Amino acid sequence: MARYTGPKSRIARKFGEGIFGADKVLSKKNYPPGQHGNSRKKNSEYGVQLREKQKAKYTYGVLERQFRNLFERAEKAKGITGEILLQLLECRLDNLVFRLGIAPTRAAARQLVSHRHIVVDGEVVNIPSYAVKPGQQIGVREKSKSLEVIVNCLDGFNHSKYPWLEWDNNSKVGKLLHVPQRADIPENIKEHLIVELYSK
Repeated sequence: MARYTGPKSRIARKFGEGIFGADKVLSKKNYPPGQHGNSRKKNSEYGVQLREKQKAKYTYGVLERQFRNLFERAEKAKGITGEILLQLLECRLDNLVFRLGIAPTRAAARQLVSHRHIVVDGEVVNIPSYAVKPGQQIGVREKSKSLEVIVNCLDGFNHSKYPWLEWDNNSKVGKLLHVPQRADIPENIKEHLIVELYSK
């Protein structure tokens, strides 16, 4: 299963924000990595659009082919292509496991799914890219509920952060109430630039 395994702080510095979560390096070196990272460099229109696509890919942990497939699905659907693309990314199982507070990062959520700790509607699903539909329930497998990483992450997590999700702490089960609206998605991504890039 393909995924990005390179240096995360380097990528966070490239975009100037902690796209993989909190990163101490950003407070010390808040400029792009490399020999000329501290010098000013003007980006072309294409460069700005490409940067935005890369930011979205790294944020959600998706590689190019998968991302392209999601874009093509969004393009065929009715509505605003960029918004639908973000909604498709948000409804991935690994992202929802992260949003529900079961895992501290999307990478950790992906691992929990791959290692068969997560169930959807009571059935084990080990595909991180599984598209969850509104009304479906996402929970922790019974024998995995005592896992230290899950217990620590859920402890004190604010489950009212995302209005499109519901969480039952007793049963350790969450529910996708509806597809999130763009205004509800907290990611700092300019999706119209990604649409412009792929439309060339």
